[in-house]
Amino acid sequence: MTQIPASLATTVHGSGPGILLAHGAGGSIEGNYLPIIPALAERHTVVAPDYPGSGGTPRASEPLTLDGLADAVVASATEAGLETFTLVGYSLGTLVSVRAAARYPERVRGLVLTAGLAKADNRLLASLDIWRKLLADGDRETFARFVALSGFGEPFFNAVPTEQLGSFYEQLAAGIPDGAADQAAVVQTADTTGDLAGISVPTLVIATTLDTLASPAGSRVLADRIPGAEYAELEAGHIPMAEKPEEWQKLITSFLDKHGL
Repeated sequence: MTQIPASLATTVHGSGPGILLAHGAGGSIEGNYLPIIPALAERHTVVAPDYPGSGGTPRASEPLTLDGLADAVVASATEAGLETFTLVGYSLGTLVSVRAAARYPERVRGLVLTAGLAKADNRLLASLDIWRKLLADGDRETFARFVALSGFGEPFFNAVPTEQLGSFYEQLAAGIPDGAADQAAVVQTADTTGDLAGISVPTLVIATTLDTLASPAGSRVLADRIPGAEYAELEAGHIPMAEKPEEWQKLITSFLDKHGL
């Protein structure tokens, strides 16, 4: 693993055809992709940048924009020496990935979009209003409970022993990046609907069917409107890297193998 001197704090793993990761709002590379990076890196060069306010990247002095995030993650790939790559995006990262594919079509060889959307629906907008209010108030304890309630599928959350809930919430609160509210604001305003029909690379859309934060209907929109997109489902909430990491990894690696990406 090496550190790349780019505007986004970026790590690089493995060797081979390029994969560029785009993480979710309120997440990080470590928080969203750590369980599956080793498998991806077995036969790929995995470039893993953290957005402003996540991981080792400081918060931005200006408001984040979708175009700005797309440009920044692609710049991280360039700094790492990748000319072309498959974008693997999760949640906010699906918006970033689609926009990057629209802005840099000559660079993007494929897309994998998990728990995604093209535009936030009313339920997600309301949830992110709550996110931002709790973060502005510094109420990380309540924020952690809201993340648990909306982020995890019911079976996974209810399987946490009651006596361990306190430490479970503490762990969630400790993982909240400084840029969570900034990143949530991007989700609230972004709209990639107009980009979808122009995507011409192999695309896999993975819906999280127990997701009450980003509705699986958002994934179906992506699959329906991206020409030739393949569609798969995971029986998980919005956090498949915690609930179904092996199944998630296998869907991604099988798709990459199938298309020679």
